[in-house]
Amino acid sequence: MGMTMTQKILAAAAGLETVEAGQLIEAKLDLVLGNDITSPVAIHEMEKFQKDGVFDKDKIALVMDHFIPNKDIKSAEHCKCVREFACRHEITNYFDVGQMGIEHALLPEQGLTVAGDVIIGADSHTCTYGALGAFSTGVGSTDMAAGMATGKAWFKVPSAIRFRLTGRPSKWVSGKDVILHIIGMIGVDGALYKSMEFTGDGIRHLSMDDRFTIANMAIEAGGKNGIFPVDELAVAYMKEHSKRPFRVFEADEDAVYEEEYTIDLSTLRPTVAFPHLPENTKTTDEITEDIVIDQAVIGSCTNGRMDDLRTAAGILKGRKVKKGVRCIIIPATQAIYLQAMEEGLLRIFIEAGAVVSTPTCGPCLGGYMGILADKERCISTTNRNFVGRMGHVGSEVYLASPAVAAASAVTGKISSPEELQEVGE
Repeated sequence: MGMTMTQKILAAAAGLETVEAGQLIEAKLDLVLGNDITSPVAIHEMEKFQKDGVFDKDKIALVMDHFIPNKDIKSAEHCKCVREFACRHEITNYFDVGQMGIEHALLPEQGLTVAGDVIIGADSHTCTYGALGAFSTGVGSTDMAAGMATGKAWFKVPSAIRFRLTGRPSKWVSGKDVILHIIGMIGVDGALYKSMEFTGDGIRHLSMDDRFTIANMAIEAGGKNGIFPVDELAVAYMKEHSKRPFRVFEADEDAVYEEEYTIDLSTLRPTVAFPHLPENTKTTDEITEDIVIDQAVIGSCTNGRMDDLRTAAGILKGRKVKKGVRCIIIPATQAIYLQAMEEGLLRIFIEAGAVVSTPTCGPCLGGYMGILADKERCISTTNRNFVGRMGHVGSEVYLASPAVAAASAVTGKISSPEELQEVGE
């Protein structure tokens, strides 16, 4: 029986010839990730192990990104805990104010994630690195602690679903629309503890930023991980950003998939997830009523990369954010912030009436930099729209691409970019 791409990576990490779905294995880890919310819990758990030191100071990444710069005393204490731990154990990859970024954009940019890696992170969107052909998944803080101490983790080998992508997406359709379409199709538990494996000739029409977005939201369909084949674009990205060797794994021709879907990218339309689940999707063509918004957020580990900012700037250039709408734009890393500045994107955003924040997860989880009040509506490029996700339990979050979020900021209601062109705004 053949193995999927994910199963081959896990077999290699476990030192086994083959593995099969449902098998319990212990695998070696290439990277263990934590942030300013989850790392303090893991650090305190490590103290219970009474183990002196970490398994490899070069294979742990601690990224201060959720409440950075610190928004209050509690967040400051959390970061102090992690900062002292990083100093005590000489953690190589510790990222704080000035060097920080949103973790799932920062680590690939820093070359810390490459094809063939096995990565765990105490953050559910660790599945992002599957865009580069790595097995990466979110875990709890206790598993993070064990990973930091031993360099190993237990996994139940996941079964897989194959998504065969064909065709070329139209101008305003991005990776965000692809993954929202998929989640709307299979539901938030449609891939529960399964590997979401993306194949097909349509992948060549998806940028790396598109792929990062799609893999990032695999967890929103319940997936254990999302993973893409390693093509020339992925190899070029890794060679540009990393000096680490990588291993390319390919699924066997007779690999077993529990389900298979074929998606023609050319048929997709800009898609919006309505409250309060990512599966509540409608295309912009299917929205018949005016949904007036109070806020638009463009950023996060899902959509804060250069493609996203360029798309938003292309729509906002020469236009103004609708009076009464707050438009918040968050570059995902310092390097992205700098590049956006050099390309003149920040000027476009500010002249349009938006604000630009230092890199942070802040508003995505209702932390800061964009909290919603009762009955307020936000269109956001983030990844979750649960009840109270961005503030008051009476608020509403609509998930969309940067193109739709920027267009909506201009019109003051959920809109597709085509609508701006039609009315000549």
